[in-house]
Amino acid sequence: MSDASSAAAEDVPLAQPVLGAEEEALLLEVLRSGYLSLGPTGPRFERDFAAFVGAPHASAVSSGTAGLHLAIRAAGVTDGDEVITSPFSFVASANVIAYERATPVFADIDPVTLNVDPDAVAAAITDRTTALLPVHIFGYPADLPTLERHGLPIVEDACEALGARHRDGPAVGARGHAAVFGFYANKQLTTGEGGMITLGDEQAKQRIDSERNQGRAPDMGWLDHDRLGFNYRLTDLQSAIGIAQVGRLAGMLADRAKVAGWYREALAPLAAQTGLTLPCEDSGGDQRGWFVFVVQVPHEHDRDDVIRRLRAVGVQSKPYLPAIHLMSFYRETYGMREGMFPVCEDVAARSVALPFFPAMTQAQVERVSLALTSALQS
Repeated sequence: MSDASSAAAEDVPLAQPVLGAEEEALLLEVLRSGYLSLGPTGPRFERDFAAFVGAPHASAVSSGTAGLHLAIRAAGVTDGDEVITSPFSFVASANVIAYERATPVFADIDPVTLNVDPDAVAAAITDRTTALLPVHIFGYPADLPTLERHGLPIVEDACEALGARHRDGPAVGARGHAAVFGFYANKQLTTGEGGMITLGDEQAKQRIDSERNQGRAPDMGWLDHDRLGFNYRLTDLQSAIGIAQVGRLAGMLADRAKVAGWYREALAPLAAQTGLTLPCEDSGGDQRGWFVFVVQVPHEHDRDDVIRRLRAVGVQSKPYLPAIHLMSFYRETYGMREGMFPVCEDVAARSVALPFFPAMTQAQVERVSLALTSALQS
């Protein structure tokens, strides 16, 4: 088989990180320093990340989930409280509310942006509502200007939204609320595992920095743990990768936007012909930070069958995302059932994440588009 034929036969992966000599050099620097954790590299990563986003403060943590948990605690959420969030998200955004023995209250989503519907949020607020946890789903900014009018503490799940910007100017993560980013391997920036909380309040950072490190006192005294804490630290090794990734982040975001543009062009005829739903365009000044390229198959097609057809021709894809309220834990614990959030349920049943990563080629996009066309037309 020729090299060209071999390349054509290879699977198109769902995601692929961009790593290079800069990450290797900084990792080696940390290894030689002997400071593998709690050294100077973590604070440097925090400063670089905060500067990129435009936030006053940032705290590095072991995962986006850990960041959301610490941010919910810092917002004062506790036993018996209610926190309003989206049912269309990765399950962690609801789980962290349950961690603090509070109740996740779901509000249905907007059918265009797929973010939580501000009107549904307003209808769900009660005298037990302690905070809002909007999700910037698939990198599109949630309507924070409207949600802020309620005057409630807000924790932003920005784990998919690095590089996004709100219509009134600030980048996602720079409004002063606790905003949490995730650094899993498919994210806009990766440290393998890891996350970051951006903050506008220095006291909140001090609390989070303590709680991520077992509740140690501000002077880091080994024997004095003045609050309940967790092991939610990010290592210096991961932070070194993060520093290099911040350095190449503008380019990676531009590459993601370029790939999204190729997809829009390639799939526009199929969308017009079949009713395939593409990700919404930027509107009203809101700007997406591209994380994944998720389409919704037409109602007359079985989403799982489409995924099987794509896999058969070497194109990886994935259901993205299931409705949280229909998961077993949420059914059994909170009495959730079908029909409670119909927009979310419809979108979740039809959504497919296509291969999407910065180094993706136009030829790969065309191959995926042809495969999806065949799957929907056969």
